[in-house]
Amino acid sequence: MNSRTRTDWLLLAGFCIFLFFYGLGQFGLMGADEPRYAQVAREMLERQDWITPTLGGKAWLEKPALYYWQAMLAYRVFGVSDWAARLPSALDASLMVLGVYLFLRRFRAGFHLDGALITASAAGVVGFAHAASPDMPLAAMFTFAMLAWYAWWETSKRLYLAAFYAFLALATLAKGPVAPVLGGAIIVLLAIVARKTRIILTTLWIPGMVLFFLITLPWYVAVQIRNPEFFRVFILEHNFARFGSNLYHHRQPFWFYIPVALLAVLPWTVVMATGVVEIVRAWWSERTALLDMGDALNVFLTLWLIVPVLFFSLSQSKLPGYILPALPAGTLLVAEYLRQHAEDEGPPARWMVGLHALTCAMLPAITVWYFLHNVAPKTTSTVAASLLALIFLVGITVTLRSQLGLRMFRFVTLISVVITIGAVIKIGAPQIDARLSARPLALQLAQMETRPLSVAVLGVKRETEYGLAFYRNQTISRYELRQVPYEEHLLITPEHARNAIGQFVGSRRVAHLGTFASQGLEYYWVAKAGN
Repeated sequence: MNSRTRTDWLLLAGFCIFLFFYGLGQFGLMGADEPRYAQVAREMLERQDWITPTLGGKAWLEKPALYYWQAMLAYRVFGVSDWAARLPSALDASLMVLGVYLFLRRFRAGFHLDGALITASAAGVVGFAHAASPDMPLAAMFTFAMLAWYAWWETSKRLYLAAFYAFLALATLAKGPVAPVLGGAIIVLLAIVARKTRIILTTLWIPGMVLFFLITLPWYVAVQIRNPEFFRVFILEHNFARFGSNLYHHRQPFWFYIPVALLAVLPWTVVMATGVVEIVRAWWSERTALLDMGDALNVFLTLWLIVPVLFFSLSQSKLPGYILPALPAGTLLVAEYLRQHAEDEGPPARWMVGLHALTCAMLPAITVWYFLHNVAPKTTSTVAASLLALIFLVGITVTLRSQLGLRMFRFVTLISVVITIGAVIKIGAPQIDARLSARPLALQLAQMETRPLSVAVLGVKRETEYGLAFYRNQTISRYELRQVPYEEHLLITPEHARNAIGQFVGSRRVAHLGTFASQGLEYYWVAKAGN
């Protein structure tokens, strides 16, 4: 291993540790999904059941098992905690970055470190690396699969094609049939656009398909045998119905994923958009077989970026994490754009450099202002953010326009990312925890209790219900569903909901215990029925 390779590995390790692992437990699990997935993995571990996911003791068949298996292993090694629940995503993100590095070093040497660090620093990758969910396992496995497919196409080595099928199978175990659907669509479109439909037939390699089914079928068959409702719940409801209807109340406009994708690749948005426009313009002007133009990788990456965005735009149910598998294509397009300009086309346009510098300046400035103005005088936060933006804007613009500008592109951008992440963790984490997680509420309840009590909720969000279920490791009853515990218990409600409690508990004694003001909640003690 030469000194440059050693330096690359150290930089990759350092940035992955900071971007993905730093602050994993600084704020609690957020939303409804994080604590729900974390609790499912805990219940599977407690039952030593690697087949059927359960929540509250009942089969929970919304997602396949790959994330749960990873979280179970993390719990077994480190114990059950919120940061351990997020550990699989951080590890998968790190492996994905490593895969990008090795791919580029083999097929596009020279900018392999840049491509890996650009991928690591994209906002969507950093964000979902800190999330206890199957989104990052899917994105990582799908990325490995697509890079392996392209490596096979360029080299004709069947080992790469076998890797494509193996990783596509793992992606299917992460989140279901969406992985082969997206992968197949990208390959078919590439074949059509390049006027080489034979690619489709040569990709359909029987040993590879056998390998795919050997990896995926054991769990799918086992869970179906144990849970006859699995096909209906997972395939029909959580795939077809979720795509074709607003059954789960995630309706968004058709164009929803355009701003999501642009925000998810921050701070590289301007460069990525410029690269995509140049690729489309070159194809439109040449009107020739793209794979003969020497830009096959760019075309492949563009389709990889566009297909998931377009596919999920057609869905009636939309969540930001759905297009995470497309993000590595966007960051690789950035690396390819910079490589080509460094080797062939000279420096990028000044307007692009200026907009990129502005993006890099505003990202930490807005982050610092947003979190600082809640804990400091507004004038102080505004002045601090403005000075930070000005320093970054001038410094980055001067650096990028110098003779070493393109070589410094990655470095100066990463400074912006590091400061932004540092601000989120050091300044924003307490605010995020207090506003968006049930962890501080669970701690408050635990400090007040003299003995463990069951917990019920009335009129609160699902985020609170599932968060309390994880942090207290108990099933939470919901009054609206007539799940009023017979025994003495604690009740969580929105503020000023005291009058509504009587409709459910009748003459049972109720005592107000406290308020969790940051989320507008109150908690009560409710006596045992008959007391």
